[in-house]
Amino acid sequence: MLVEIWSDVVCPWCYIGKRRFEAALALFDHDTEVEVRWRSFELDPAAPPEREGAYVERLAKKYRVPVAEAQAMIDHMTASASDEGLGFRFELARPGNTFDAHRLLHLAQRGGLQDAMKERLLAATFTEGQPIGDHETLVTLAVDVGLDADAVRRMLASDEVAAEVRADEERAVDLGITAVPFFVFDKRFGLSGAQQPRHLAKALATAWREAHPLTSLGEPGDGACEGDSCAV
Repeated sequence: MLVEIWSDVVCPWCYIGKRRFEAALALFDHDTEVEVRWRSFELDPAAPPEREGAYVERLAKKYRVPVAEAQAMIDHMTASASDEGLGFRFELARPGNTFDAHRLLHLAQRGGLQDAMKERLLAATFTEGQPIGDHETLVTLAVDVGLDADAVRRMLASDEVAAEVRADEERAVDLGITAVPFFVFDKRFGLSGAQQPRHLAKALATAWREAHPLTSLGEPGDGACEGDSCAV
């Protein structure tokens, strides 16, 4: 069964959602038969390579709230991340344009390293303060998960896999996805947001049942009960 997850590497709820999905998958009886594919979604396609200023100030400006209220939002996200074993450091974050990071994820997918690459990019953004729009940073992160540095540099210097990123984004528009993370189960069921593991596990089970319906091999025989009565 295929599970596609649209997300961005500068989205804190996407990192939290990744952890919660992993917890849900661990509860699912058919976890080894699930293929996870990370799909591209840019929260701000016009973002510069690296944003300037403190994260809390940018958040306050974006939502037009006082800095104290923006800090409360950050504290809430940090606490939610901590519940999932993640140590967010927003004061270190250096977010920026993520188009090339998404291209890198598609490149990693070709070698079966997409999930490891996704994890590395998210950790670099939210726990290490790495400049996620910088090409040499991306090369270093790619090497960390086993990709070839020269192959990554060639990709970054070209338009390789750009079409794949755009295709994901166009598909998101077709599906009406406006916020991430967004989970699509078996191309049939959608679930938005960093849902709790129990909700994600329920979605996995629903999609599996729909794809693998039970076929009855006959009518009920002797030795069966229906409702409040039993055949004797």
